[in-house]
Amino acid sequence: MTVLPIRVTGDPVLHAPATPVAEITDDIRRLVADMYETMDAAPGVGLAAPQVGVGLRIFTYSYADDEGLPWRGVIINPELWLTPPEPGVPDPDDEAEGCLSFPGERFALRRADRARITGIDLDGEPVEIDVEGWRARILQHEFDHLNGILYVDRLGERDARIAQKIVRKQGWGVPGVSWMPGVDDIDA
Repeated sequence: MTVLPIRVTGDPVLHAPATPVAEITDDIRRLVADMYETMDAAPGVGLAAPQVGVGLRIFTYSYADDEGLPWRGVIINPELWLTPPEPGVPDPDDEAEGCLSFPGERFALRRADRARITGIDLDGEPVEIDVEGWRARILQHEFDHLNGILYVDRLGERDARIAQKIVRKQGWGVPGVSWMPGVDDIDA
């Protein structure tokens, strides 16, 4: 397994819809193993294939709940259903979100509290996950990546302006910018 560089906002692969996986091959299995390795090294709770430069509809996730129980897996060619998010302003303490492709920053973002996702696993077997809370947030965040959407694209006007200032200051927003988990000193 290999830790892969993580693309940063502005790279074209992050801003385009990903292509469905036609067949689960050894290359796909190797990519998923590398994605787990990269996600763990970052560290992150999810990683979509576009974040490592591969425009395919695949994401991995890993999260321990309040009781410390692990929740880890991969979804290929997912479809997502949501309950409508509650209206209102997101709570910066309870709804702050970060992204490995916008490293070192966190912004409050209102998301649906419940999500259902379907897809297939590495064996081509159907997967269906019905979750709420942070697990639902993770699924929504990673699914967005597969549609070319970063969480900062969903921010309100004030936070979007702040995010754009960060992009300019960091020299992001252009193709080819990435960082290497375990090497670069970034608080993702």
